[in-house]
Order: sequence, then structure tokens, then C-alpha cells
Amino acid sequence: MVKKRCTAIVLAAGSGKRMNSSVAKQFLLLGGKPLLWYSLQAVEASDIIDDCILVTGANDIAYVCKEIVEKYGFHKVDKIIAGGNERYESVYKALCAIAEGEMSVPNEDGYVFVHDGARPFLTEKLLEDTYQEVCRYHACVAAVPVKDTIKIADESGFAVQTPARSLVWAVQTPQVFDTQLIIHAYQKLFEQTKALQQEITDDAMVVETMLRVPVKLVASSYENIKITTPEDMRMAENLL
Repeated sequence: MVKKRCTAIVLAAGSGKRMNSSVAKQFLLLGGKPLLWYSLQAVEASDIIDDCILVTGANDIAYVCKEIVEKYGFHKVDKIIAGGNERYESVYKALCAIAEGEMSVPNEDGYVFVHDGARPFLTEKLLEDTYQEVCRYHACVAAVPVKDTIKIADESGFAVQTPARSLVWAVQTPQVFDTQLIIHAYQKLFEQTKALQQEITDDAMVVETMLRVPVKLVASSYENIKITTPEDMRMAENLL
């Protein structure tokens, strides 16, 4: 089977408010390198990923270009673009770049891998696994079974339901889709009201809600953590 073109969208436009830091979390140092370096290095070294769109803050583009992409020689970064106020807006801007033919090499019938730049432990095995599953199911996400019992609460904070733990998964990134599928799903999302848009928490939800397409869960690693708080950073240092 001939491999289709794979474009990574790496999201690095967060503000780092929950890190209690004046520096955006994607630029905090982990093992002597910016947190963002790890995701981009995984993309650069991958046999699966062909190119990359890096989404960052509008005021950070020049810094990211010089101090991260050029400094560390990330040649697969084809475009650096400004993100939106919300995650879904950042993803949409990157998808528009693909849809409008702004990439050096078009990706019209390949796959798009959306990954959080704040998840530093992306592995080649996970990229390979998600590639295999997106080829089969057209939409898939990295995820892990939850270890804790989950309770569904009502608006007053009382437990009203306990889903079977064997059926509950914690979703991560990468989230991977047929190129045209995810573009179409996001285009439909942006035809909806702002209220509906703001309910969206990940890309799989866009595909599920807008197109009613089922999304395959792909077993990932519990080490594929997202850095959100100072505690996460300490855990990442231990994992590193």
C-alpha cells in the first residue's frame, strides 16, 4: 500500500495561565529545551509525517521561527501561522491553509494529524499506530482507558450516573483524520452559531457532531501527558 501524504498540525498558541508563569508554557524549558521542541522533534524524525503547520500566538511567530524552527533545524515545518482565541479556531486556521493550497506540497487526499505542542512525549509508534487506524477508519484519536471510577454529576454536584469503567477512555492527541473529512467537518462547524462552536473540546467532537462519523480510539501511553499545570511539568521532568 502506497503511503498517503501526512501533515501535522502542531498547536502551540496557549497562554500558560494555569502554569502560573509569565512565559507561555510551550516555551518553558524541559531538559534544557523548550517544551515545544519535543513535539516538533518527533514530527521531524518521523517516517509517517511529511510536513507540518505550526500554530502559535501572533506575537510569537518571529520568535518561534528564529529561536525554535531555525535554531533546531525543523525542516518539516512548512508554515508558521497565528492561532485563534480558542483551540478550535487555531485548528480551523491551519485547515484553511491546507484547503486553500498554501502548503509547499498539496495534501488533498492524505491525512491530517492534530497534536498538542504541550504533549512532549509523542512517539513514532503512536504515529504509526494512528496512521494504520486512520487508513482503516478515516478518523481516529490517541486515548487511554481511565484508571479511576468516573461519576456523572448533576448541576448541583451530586453523582447521578456511574458509567462502566471499561467503556471510558481519556482522549489525547494526535487526533488523525482524512484531510477532506476534517476540513469539511470544520467548515460545517463554522457555519454554526458561536454557542455551538464553544461547546467543542476536541477535533473528534467536530467530526462526530458535524458529520456523524465514528472515531476509532487508538491505545496510547499514560506517559503521553499534556503539560497544563506546574505539577504536570514536574511529572514531565521525571519522565524525561
